[in-house]
Amino acid sequence: MQTAITEMLEIDVPILAFTHCRDVVAAVTRAGGMGVLGAVAHSPEQLEIDLAWIEDEVGGRPYGVDLIVPAKYAGSDAGGYTMADIAALIPAEHIAFVEEILRRYDVPALPDAEAARGPLGGRDAGDTAVPFSERQADSLLEIALAHRPSLVVNALGPPPAHMIERVKQEGRLIGALAGKAQHAERHVNAGVDVIIAQGAEAGGHTGEVGSMVLIPEIVDAVAPVPVLGAGGIGRGRQMAAAMALGAQGVWCGSVWLTTEEAETHPVVKAKFLAATSSDTVRSRSRTGKPARQLRSAWTDEWDDPATPMPLGMPLQPILVNDAITRVDRAAYRPGSGAEQLANYFVGQIVGSMNVTKTASQVVFDMIDEFIEAVQSLGHQLES
Repeated sequence: MQTAITEMLEIDVPILAFTHCRDVVAAVTRAGGMGVLGAVAHSPEQLEIDLAWIEDEVGGRPYGVDLIVPAKYAGSDAGGYTMADIAALIPAEHIAFVEEILRRYDVPALPDAEAARGPLGGRDAGDTAVPFSERQADSLLEIALAHRPSLVVNALGPPPAHMIERVKQEGRLIGALAGKAQHAERHVNAGVDVIIAQGAEAGGHTGEVGSMVLIPEIVDAVAPVPVLGAGGIGRGRQMAAAMALGAQGVWCGSVWLTTEEAETHPVVKAKFLAATSSDTVRSRSRTGKPARQLRSAWTDEWDDPATPMPLGMPLQPILVNDAITRVDRAAYRPGSGAEQLANYFVGQIVGSMNVTKTASQVVFDMIDEFIEAVQSLGHQLES
């Protein structure tokens, strides 16, 4: 296939795979698309290991790295919080509410070797940078640029000016996600090379505008900058629809979560395979910003108006990360409270993710169905 995206990124097919799993990055890249490693949860040491492994696996083919540096989050005006700041900012009622959830659902404590030290998992002191902050992302960015990713993407808000400058200094391309046309225009004015138009159907952090409306709005707003369609895309017909709306390719995330290579928690993967497209919800319960995820007892607890409201980013993830670790560890027991709570980010395409395949097979099936859809439309014009 030949589009502005395949030419720009030097790939065979315009399918970009956002994933936290290095095996999926490698598989999609080898299949002719581009794997993009979501690095926000990586430590600097693990990112070094994973990027070196990916480069060994893909044999010089282009791949990408995705970071999260939100334009606005709690404490950003003051230069960002440290973990020491967080301890004084999280209300006692929120800490008590998290503990109450774990108690009511009978989620056991972590083993002694992993046990949390204090209400914030031992991270309530010191000068450590917090998740989803510019300070945290800077070290990951420098590690990424010391390797060979062709594309660096900021997944939440406009990339900071110094991030754009550093990426371009190293001769790499920079992308950014947008949920509104105005956001996309702001990204392009700042120097972004590729826009990902992400509709509300997507998993993770999304806006409120659906892909069918959003993609052509953004295409029109930023032309000739190439646009990738995202949100509700996991099959060839959806890819064809996105490209008919003006996208030069697609950005897919959720569809890789049920592949053979995916590191998805097995209980959550089983839930995904059984879920319908109506089984997701936009909730602030994991990150503090609206993020589409599988509905579970966890999201129901936080969406109850009688309970404390989720805190903002980055306070909410600091508050709940240890609880989520406890839930994930205990969820393997069938019928347990932890199994009821277990969930993860996923888009509405989950209703079509009902068979486990290899990541490369997902790519091939998408291309085959894309070709069939385009040919079918061509036949309609001929008749």
